Amino acid sequence: MKLGLIAKKINADLIGDINKEIHGVSFKRKSKKNIIYISNAPKDINPNEYGAVLTSFENKDYFPNSNILISKNPKLSFALLTSLFSTKSSKAKINKTFSSDGDIFCGTNVYIGSNFTYGCNVIIEDDVKIGDNVALGHNICIHKGSIIGNNVTIRSGSIIGSEGFGNTFDYEKKWLHINHLGKVIINDGVVIGSNCTIDRGTVDDTIIHKGVIMDNQIHIGHNVEIGEYTAIAAKTGIAGSCVIGKRNLIGGMVGIVDHIVTSDDVTISATSTVNKNIPESGVYTGIFPILRHSLWKRVAFWVTKLDKIIKSLNINKL
Repeated sequence: MKLGLIAKKINADLIGDINKEIHGVSFKRKSKKNIIYISNAPKDINPNEYGAVLTSFENKDYFPNSNILISKNPKLSFALLTSLFSTKSSKAKINKTFSSDGDIFCGTNVYIGSNFTYGCNVIIEDDVKIGDNVALGHNICIHKGSIIGNNVTIRSGSIIGSEGFGNTFDYEKKWLHINHLGKVIINDGVVIGSNCTIDRGTVDDTIIHKGVIMDNQIHIGHNVEIGEYTAIAAKTGIAGSCVIGKRNLIGGMVGIVDHIVTSDDVTISATSTVNKNIPESGVYTGIFPILRHSLWKRVAFWVTKLDKIIKSLNINKL
């Protein structure tokens, strides 16, 4: 699609080449055919590695030599942009080449390796790639474009590659969904428990690295990256764009807010809430009674200072 037409469809002003051809949207995949969305002042980003930049009027001077799409509401324009490049899977159909006691429904351009086993009511959408020695339980849906490596087990009821929870208000203050154009990549030796949900990336990919093991009823948000040999217990939720280090041990009912980064070899106690980065290995616990947020901020501030206060007052240990 040409930039001039894109600008009209997403309610943005264009500075640059109206005939520039664009093939997609990305944050990580650098290409002169992609648009990059930058909401804040750019950090370590070379906009000239992309075909165009979508941003606000305040940021336009950061990109003097780029094609720029300037929007009064960049997030809304981004949502509209994702809808332009969103594709729907074709209707699933039975692939007669498989034989099993279960039922499987496959889309088009699906590749499945050797020693593949599955249960009842398995759905595999278009453009999915599955390696060797993969076992799927009952009632599993693998959404379009997902990539699953070798020696992977996915237990019953899990959904791989579902739409993430990305939304923004339109000009009428109604919710507009941001289409998710990325995919899910599950590497070798991963075990995923029952009734887990792993969302596809917004424009780049959600990645589960090799050897990760997941308990039941876990939600992994869009663009999350889980490091090698991490273990995650039941009912944990990891919000979008988190990067979890290698060999993390995450207890049950842990909540990790968006854009968190953890180091390698981190242990997080059950029911903890993680709302800041964990830059060093070790054992961490974040449990606190629920309070009004304004009071919680004040209490939490002083709790973190108690050790220094005691030392400054020269109080003996109890």
